[in-house]
Amino acid sequence: MNHVSTHILDLARGKPAAALNVQLERQDHTGSWHKISASRTDEDGRCGQLLLNEESAPGLYRIVFDTGSYFRSLNTTALYPVVEVTFEAREGDARFHIPLLLSPHGYTIYRGS
Repeated sequence: MNHVSTHILDLARGKPAAALNVQLERQDHTGSWHKISASRTDEDGRCGQLLLNEESAPGLYRIVFDTGSYFRSLNTTALYPVVEVTFEAREGDARFHIPLLLSPHGYTIYRGS
């Protein structure tokens, strides 16, 4: 795997979710999670590359979206303070784009292209 990115759309506002903190983590053989990188979405709600190394090994990865801080900055009450998305990178997988469609009381995640 050599690329992990995300794009977050705030469905309630009809706009990209700018300045939302995002963290990429990897699970080790003991089941513990370790931070690989941390980023913040740009004005278009995107984090273009979350992998710091050119390539990472197959395994379990997790993107952690700090939705609570984002909604607090908008003075909006929200149900989910954190959205965590775990995905498996297998041998031969090169690119993962994980978009998040977000609202104060729900979200949808999918594998983008």
